[in-house]
Amino acid sequence: MLPAAGDAAASSVGFCSCFSVENGGSYDDYIDGSGNRGCMHCKRSDPSSSSSCYSCSSLWLDLAPFKDSEKLQRVITASAKGFSIGAGLKGGLALFSILTRLRRRQSSAFSRKIEDFSNKEAITMAIKETIRYGLFLGTFAARWRALLAGLIAGPSMLLTGPNTQHTSLAIYILMRAAVLASRCGINSKRFGRICKPLTWKHGDLFLMCLSSSQILSAYLLKQESLPPSYKSFLNKHGGKDAVILQGMKEMASGLPFSNLEAIEKFYKTTGVDIKLDPEMKVPCSIVHGNQGCLTHVVSFFIQAYKRALPVYLPVYLIPALIVHRKGLLERPYTILGKGLLGTARSSLFLSVYCSSAWMWTCFLFRIFEKCNIPMVAMGTFPTGLSLAIEKKSRRMEISLYCLARAIESFCACLTDIGYLPQSKNVKRADVVIFSLSTAIIMHCYAQEREVFRSKYLNVLDWVFGVPPPPCETPRCKSS
Repeated sequence: MLPAAGDAAASSVGFCSCFSVENGGSYDDYIDGSGNRGCMHCKRSDPSSSSSCYSCSSLWLDLAPFKDSEKLQRVITASAKGFSIGAGLKGGLALFSILTRLRRRQSSAFSRKIEDFSNKEAITMAIKETIRYGLFLGTFAARWRALLAGLIAGPSMLLTGPNTQHTSLAIYILMRAAVLASRCGINSKRFGRICKPLTWKHGDLFLMCLSSSQILSAYLLKQESLPPSYKSFLNKHGGKDAVILQGMKEMASGLPFSNLEAIEKFYKTTGVDIKLDPEMKVPCSIVHGNQGCLTHVVSFFIQAYKRALPVYLPVYLIPALIVHRKGLLERPYTILGKGLLGTARSSLFLSVYCSSAWMWTCFLFRIFEKCNIPMVAMGTFPTGLSLAIEKKSRRMEISLYCLARAIESFCACLTDIGYLPQSKNVKRADVVIFSLSTAIIMHCYAQEREVFRSKYLNVLDWVFGVPPPPCETPRCKSS
């Protein structure tokens, strides 16, 4: 069918058909600063192309004539959606944590009273955190746009608690913003050459190796530099008792052993009778007792896989039940099969990651016949190669998550040894970092939408209530 008259007139003078008079626009509004007529949002590409029409459609929101009541309704809707995401994520994690605590309840009466008290506290805290995170994301999504908007929206993090630090979250969001900024740089004519190294195909694996070197070294040598929840996660999947880690730490740091007897007693409880040599040069006997290095890696891998399965089952199956609930009735075997396959694959990654950490460190200790901090850092670096087991689409997500924690741990270590000043003058540095990061993200969302992956873009569009592209509206289709 022929285009509408307004659209034809717009095209004849060089306007993008997205912005026709019939759509509520004025031709005088579409003159850029240089005096050239054209679509303000499609001026970087061919206005006549359909792809250009789609690229500018995301910002149709800012140009469409909304009434005050419609604006208020959009604000309320976006806030409600943001609240539901924040409360759902935090509440789901809190519920899982509470259920885990209840399963660990001890049988004795005295222990039961203590556990009941702590469980009540945990439930109260979970409810508070759920509401706080809901308010945080609900307020953040309410009304602001672009660079300045993201900067202003950043302090909404204070709604999670005025005295609650969220350094890990802030650094992770900073990593996400850096990725978006780098993609913008790659697409830029001015900065394309500078950002060319960022297009390396296996950059995600390199980041994971770099992060693993810091995180696993901190796990063995300085656990207090890691966030408490992450430290607990590593202690569980690292599969070693605290006395073993203490023995390795003392040996790598060149300190005299203080707990060899405690390590021997620990092995006796597992049925292994061992006598440790205070003059040992490598900590293999501390790490795996009478087992050989290869035998230890195999047995550890089997146990690690069993520990990893419960971690990833809810990660894959719960979204399948929620997102694909309609398709689950039509093709249940396909959807559940993909979920189980993803669970098996991710569990394999985590178990190989943990097993290879012990394998590589034992390998280097044996070759050089010594154990020190540089050896630990070198031995944990290739552990990140296990990320290649994961799907390509998940690799960058995991590497950025780990990189954020590695940076936080590294800065904490530098601060402790005096290379970085204490951040006493900036009480909420996490809010500052988060504000700068969200400013970049919101700017990219408004101006460089192509740098987002489609799944994240769909979520942001849903939260902020971005309408469908003008060229895909029912009136446009009917014409």
